[in-house]
Amino acid sequence: MTPEDFQVMATLVRDRSGLVLGEDKAYLLESRLAPITRKHGLNSLEDLIAAVKSAKEQGLIADIVEAMTTNESLFFRDTKPFDQLKDLVFPQLLKARAATRQIRIWSAACSSGQEPYSIAMLIKEAGAAFSGWNVEIVATDLSAEMLTKAQSGIYSQFEVQRGLPITLLVKYFKQDGDKWEIDAGLRSMVSFRPFNLLDDPKSLGRFDIVLCRNVLIYFDQDMKRQVLNRISNIMAEDGSLYLGGAETVLGITEKFQPVPGQRGLYQMPSSAPARLSA
Repeated sequence: MTPEDFQVMATLVRDRSGLVLGEDKAYLLESRLAPITRKHGLNSLEDLIAAVKSAKEQGLIADIVEAMTTNESLFFRDTKPFDQLKDLVFPQLLKARAATRQIRIWSAACSSGQEPYSIAMLIKEAGAAFSGWNVEIVATDLSAEMLTKAQSGIYSQFEVQRGLPITLLVKYFKQDGDKWEIDAGLRSMVSFRPFNLLDDPKSLGRFDIVLCRNVLIYFDQDMKRQVLNRISNIMAEDGSLYLGGAETVLGITEKFQPVPGQRGLYQMPSSAPARLSA
């Protein structure tokens, strides 16, 4: 792939998904495009790039963007955010929303669904604390393939072994050969929808908790700022934002600030009516 061709593809991926590909990722681009080339009956990578330049095959372009989207996820990933939800964020919201008994949660870039299902398990495990509450979990992703997998609630032995405690596996999954299917009641707690983080999320409604973890690390500074600012527009004033452990709002936006002593957890500035405390 020539430097010019790489730039064409990198620009396409950035404009459609926000993912920034440095020149050191040329090998990754080529390896992920090879199956797309075969799928569309093209003879070479050069033919694929020529088809992209002609801008006639939108299906091809969608397949390219989907192939380049990182789809890495596991149950209760990093552990700490889920401990924060259980011990800090949920108790605060249960008090603050006692009048309405409603909580909305957004799992952005949910990949194959492990994150929103992990949240659903936390709520189920809380038992009586959420009795009579309407907790809506909205999970979105750019990839149609990942959303289909997430909605099915079916995972391999390898996938359920990654981060999922055996007690929860036995309690909320049914084994079928080498596959595990999540409980229908748990699956019904999550609503999956297609969504691109480069778009305005206002159509999704207002949220009390937003998880946008391990996504912005792939974006440039300007795109990070735009995404975070748009998220702030749809969050409750006392809402909580989760980012990945390697991500931050510092130097990017003033719409959020870190919760002291709680890595990866952010809230709106101190004018908010209720604040989390460690």
